[in-house]
Amino acid sequence: MKAESIVVGIYGRVSTMDGETSNQLNQLRAFCAKQGWRVESEYVDHAVSGAKSGATRPEFARMMQDASKRKFDVLLFWSLDRLSREGVAQTLDYLNRLGAWGVGFRSYSEPYLDSLGVFKDAVLAILACIAKQERIRISERTKAGLERVKRAGVRLGRPALQKQVIERIRQLRATGKSVRETAKAFDVSVGVVSKHARHNQSSSLTFRGEVARAELL
Repeated sequence: MKAESIVVGIYGRVSTMDGETSNQLNQLRAFCAKQGWRVESEYVDHAVSGAKSGATRPEFARMMQDASKRKFDVLLFWSLDRLSREGVAQTLDYLNRLGAWGVGFRSYSEPYLDSLGVFKDAVLAILACIAKQERIRISERTKAGLERVKRAGVRLGRPALQKQVIERIRQLRATGKSVRETAKAFDVSVGVVSKHARHNQSSSLTFRGEVARAELL
């Protein structure tokens, strides 16, 4: 792709501590002019943390939507942490989505983060490895947290139904109420009602079978 034919989208994220965006944007614009690129659109989120989801950053969301429509060829940003601070895995996902849409990327302050350069595949491979380790660490921390909670004697999962409630569920089913009606009456799932109703039915059949055998004797 010839430099003069490249259409660029610029993304900037500026926190409240950064003040005006002019310096950042001016440098990005000047870089595009030097490369002979044409700037199609600029997307700037003000006073929004990069740790927030891309969906909650309005300009980021608009940028990704335009990228999916191929309104520009390359996304230029100041640095990777300006694009996203949601973690390596999520950031890599954004870059892969851009690639899937046929849109390249370039970091102004990190020349090696350049999908137009020769190190594109190597950089993405390294990010993928880091993202994998990040997911493993998160999984390990989650498991360790659950173990600490269990050792503290805290029961996990949904609380068990009281015996009185179970008995009332069975009584209501015995009157002919449907499973769905019974579930709605006690604000529980259909599966819970079915489980306890089947247990009650099985117990009743067993009891009647034992009575019948006793009578035969």
